[in-house]
Amino acid sequence: MKRHAGAVLSSIKIDKTAEKKISIQLYMALRDLLLTGALTPGDRMPATRTLAQEIGVSRTTVIDATDRLISEGLLEARVGAGTFVSEALNARLAPKPSQEASDITPVVPRLSHATRHAIPDFTLRSRLPHKSQAFVTALPALDAFPMAQWAKLSARHWRKDRDHIAGYGEPFGYMPLRRAIARQLNASRGIKCDPEQIFITNGAQRAFSLVGGMLVNPGEPIWFENPGAIGARNAFVAIGARPIPVAVDEEGLCIEDGLAKAPYFRLAFVTPSHQQPLGHVMSLSRRLALLKAANEADAMIVEDDYDGEFYFGDQPPPTLKSIDTHGRVIYVGTFSKSLFPALRLGFVLVPEGLVESFERVCLTWLAGVPTVTQAIVAEFMDEGMFATHIRTMRQLYKHRHDTLMAESASLAGDIDLQPTSSGFHAVGLLSNRYDEDRIVAEAAKHGITTAPLSRYALGRIPQRGIVLGFGSSAQDDIRKGMKVLKKILPVCCTS
Repeated sequence: MKRHAGAVLSSIKIDKTAEKKISIQLYMALRDLLLTGALTPGDRMPATRTLAQEIGVSRTTVIDATDRLISEGLLEARVGAGTFVSEALNARLAPKPSQEASDITPVVPRLSHATRHAIPDFTLRSRLPHKSQAFVTALPALDAFPMAQWAKLSARHWRKDRDHIAGYGEPFGYMPLRRAIARQLNASRGIKCDPEQIFITNGAQRAFSLVGGMLVNPGEPIWFENPGAIGARNAFVAIGARPIPVAVDEEGLCIEDGLAKAPYFRLAFVTPSHQQPLGHVMSLSRRLALLKAANEADAMIVEDDYDGEFYFGDQPPPTLKSIDTHGRVIYVGTFSKSLFPALRLGFVLVPEGLVESFERVCLTWLAGVPTVTQAIVAEFMDEGMFATHIRTMRQLYKHRHDTLMAESASLAGDIDLQPTSSGFHAVGLLSNRYDEDRIVAEAAKHGITTAPLSRYALGRIPQRGIVLGFGSSAQDDIRKGMKVLKKILPVCCTS
């Protein structure tokens, strides 16, 4: 591979009409770049011929300026390699001017109403760690992903035509992937749809923002499960929606509570197949009641099926979308859980009545997801690798879930771990004598990540507990993590 040509110094301006010699102007400009840190020690300078062409001066002028900087020790010439910024420059770099000494007064820009007022304190929470350890939530088993197969598919696609891999993506999504998703939804989730109803997005979060921006005006009420999904909630809050905390019990979203608080809601956000974070499955009666309430309010429903593929119970629950007969449900899925988060790949399935509107918005606003990423996922699905991976992960998550449940027996009376039949997290309910925030803090000191249940709350909730992820934790890590929790509980007691 040809050696790189050094930094591009297009900020240097030469005034050929000035009285000051061109060589002096160039010397001073280069010296300023070196002393202010724009070029750092060890950086390679462009060749004299290259720099002369870029700034429109003679090569002799560049050589004179460069030689002077070498003599001052700011640059150093290496035989056969080129000219580099001197390592000795570290000791000579000028400190950045203090705010008091600066002539520039920083301006605080005026923020939007949504940023200043609509984002309450519940969204301003530190980001949880996302690495494979006990008990990180929302992270799949990266250690079990078939990376060798993925690498072969990736290499195959990266060798294809450059328009295919490097151009702008289709605003609606890569059609082979849209077809693959439609087949997958029909076969595994009981949803019959046309590929044209599916739009590919940069993750589920982008899908929520897109839906909110299209359907909700600032200030309009949206039903949200309380506790519920933080990321989706923040996406809707960011577009100015007014979230209404609706209670959740063992049957899912409490429709009566929602109607009492906001009967004329614009949209409802639910996770019916595996409530986030409590893990409940919405009952059929609640699903029908929600659909009825949406019809009467002329509202839409967003169904987030974030980990619906990983049901390891006797029979997977039906999706809300599969029983929607009036086109009220917008179904959102993601590959962050089924494959891996770094893909930043999600999709939204819209009712037929919204297809034209989504096409118009996508054509106007969106550049599309990288085609090569979509093409790899599409082939991964078409070749049967996706189905095989899902089956493998279901068994793995069941084993890890069972290990977590078995180990929790030693904490009976202190932490009541709720069994689940889907996904890769469980909730441990705490007795009243424990402080959930203190448990989280003490566990972090021992390298264990947990999340307090209150983190997911939009308003007051009756439960007190911690959320324990088991998807990315090896069984030995789960056992060690539970021992840590047992050890720290005595110091987390409030009574």
